[in-house]
Amino acid sequence: MILAGDIGGTHSRLAFFDVTGGDFRLVSASVFPSREYSGLDEIVSQFVDSSALHPDAACFGIAGPVRNGRVETSNLPWTIEAKRLAKELKLWKADLINDLEANAWGISGLAAKDVVCLNQVKGHPVGNQAVIAAGTGLGEAGMYWDGTRHHIFACEGGHSDFAPRNALEIELLQYLSRRYGHVSYERIVSGPGLVHVFQFLRDSGRGKEPKWLTAEMQNSDPAAAISRAAMNGKCPLCEHALDLFISIYAAEAGNLALKLLATGGVYLGGGIAPKLISKLVGPLFMQAFVGKGRMQPLLEAIPVKVITNEQTALMGAARCAVARAN
Repeated sequence: MILAGDIGGTHSRLAFFDVTGGDFRLVSASVFPSREYSGLDEIVSQFVDSSALHPDAACFGIAGPVRNGRVETSNLPWTIEAKRLAKELKLWKADLINDLEANAWGISGLAAKDVVCLNQVKGHPVGNQAVIAAGTGLGEAGMYWDGTRHHIFACEGGHSDFAPRNALEIELLQYLSRRYGHVSYERIVSGPGLVHVFQFLRDSGRGKEPKWLTAEMQNSDPAAAISRAAMNGKCPLCEHALDLFISIYAAEAGNLALKLLATGGVYLGGGIAPKLISKLVGPLFMQAFVGKGRMQPLLEAIPVKVITNEQTALMGAARCAVARAN
């Protein structure tokens, strides 16, 4: 019995998987609001007790850099230690991996119905792959192809410097720099980042914030309110903000593809992309993704897919647990 976790700044997902002959069968799963708990230990104890099951191995994908079995979460006030979790679970070890690393582990288990293709390329490209996911933060990971199989590795590329491509984005950089100093891609390509983009456009006089939207943003997730208003065509300012967000998301996905030479494909994970499918399948995303000057032909040959299966990281954590136990 495998205990797997997908631990994010907004939600923590835990699941038990029964593994037989390489097949992973979901036994039970629960979603916990992360910020309502003092730490992962509390969530794990509650889930295991309620499931009345005991794991043979455990692995947790966590948003943040994992070093020596320890991680200080990027978007939560938690410090998570593998040794402490193992002791809690009465296991000889528990594995901690980055949440995008968990996503990457899960990709090999996806079916055709679990992804939406944003472009069509010739043949069946092979090579390195990349995954990028906007949610509470911005995560990135890579899959190195050795000619036979992929080797998965984590990174913290979402915290790299935002590189503006035009006059409007230079203004955005200056606006956020005055507020935060260092401006990473995560400051823009994330749920809070969409709010930053909206505020920049509003404060720079590029549109007015309607009163009904102000009320919605105060009473619910502001990023979700902006996104809904944009997708429903109810607010031109929101539409502008979402278009700029998508364009920058695509540009960074293209940057990642170049840095990793991800000729085998780029995957968009996280909670935001599946909600924006109707926008992502339009020309805006792919235009920004391939817009790299002399490297455009290379990027045009890379398949780009949105992961729609929300259990990908959970499945990936389970697959990693099994691989590391053997």
